[in-house]
Amino acid sequence: MKLSTSLSRKLGIKYPIFGFAHSVEVVAAITLACGYGVYGATRRFPHEIVTELAEIKERVGDLPFGVDLVLPPGMPTHNSREAIEAEIPAEHKDFVEGLISKYQVPKASGPGMRTRFIRSAEIEAGQIDAVLDSSVNMFACGIGSPPEVISRAKAIGKTTLALIGAPHHIDRARRAGVEILVAQGYDAGAHTGPIGTYSLVPKIVDEAGDIPVLAAGGVATGRHIAAALAMGAEGVWLGTAWLLTEEHRSHLHPANIKKLKDAGLGDTVITRSESGKTFRQIRTAWSTEWESDSAPSPLKMPYQDVLVGDLLGAIEEHDIEPLIHSGAGQSIGYFDSVRPVAEVMEDLVKQTRDALQGLNSYCE
Repeated sequence: MKLSTSLSRKLGIKYPIFGFAHSVEVVAAITLACGYGVYGATRRFPHEIVTELAEIKERVGDLPFGVDLVLPPGMPTHNSREAIEAEIPAEHKDFVEGLISKYQVPKASGPGMRTRFIRSAEIEAGQIDAVLDSSVNMFACGIGSPPEVISRAKAIGKTTLALIGAPHHIDRARRAGVEILVAQGYDAGAHTGPIGTYSLVPKIVDEAGDIPVLAAGGVATGRHIAAALAMGAEGVWLGTAWLLTEEHRSHLHPANIKKLKDAGLGDTVITRSESGKTFRQIRTAWSTEWESDSAPSPLKMPYQDVLVGDLLGAIEEHDIEPLIHSGAGQSIGYFDSVRPVAEVMEDLVKQTRDALQGLNSYCE
């Protein structure tokens, strides 16, 4: 029994399984396992994007892969940390200093992942150019879908994709000319919206018309994939599924590996304390502290990035176990061991085939 859709056949992949990861190794492994790997490059400098996309290309040859950038509107014009810091309220700085003192966090040896540069139009322009000048096959927009960027990507033959979390996002994506939509439900890790996957996907499929839709959020097994296809999706988009893989192990602090293994379906929380945007992550002392009555409301992006970026880096650098955390979707409850990407993909495909064959009995 084959497992393909019109979209997977159009894109030249064997299975309609799209995998998002921040690891070159994971992205390449997903593509080599007959899926579609997509590299999350939002926190990478333009020159790093050039190098890393070239490395993926070297690993996968002519097989397709993509890159994802977060391009939210309203970001500052320049990459100026000083300008952002000058506007951060004293209340927020004092709260962070209180966390540093309470958990005895030494200073970081350098900027954190969120403070290496400021999320700004200046940085975004360089990142976009790096992607468009590369041989990557797909340009995905995790947040935002600027029409001029979509147009440039399509003009040079790159497939364009946008993640959306509500039906009213469809019109903006359609006007921008996006070719594939990812309907990402509340279950998803990292940046996520308020509508559950089971409610969202059929609605997006119905209203998207001839734009193919992928289902995201809570997809962890072949039964989820079969359900997504039954709801009209042309495939699935997974991120959490690859966190506990051999290829991703080196990108995780050992404490995070244990927390991810131990996490159940209810052990994640949505917080704005990470970046200013909604962000689903494993529940730890970090999220609990920001939920306390004494905590100020998180700032909008990129102000929250600058407020906590160095501290987040210091937490992992100095092994501050209670505060160490990872983004993850509710589907993390289905994963409790570290396995190769190829094995995860093989299981997903077999489970999907079994689920689809099992459904035939209802039509007899």
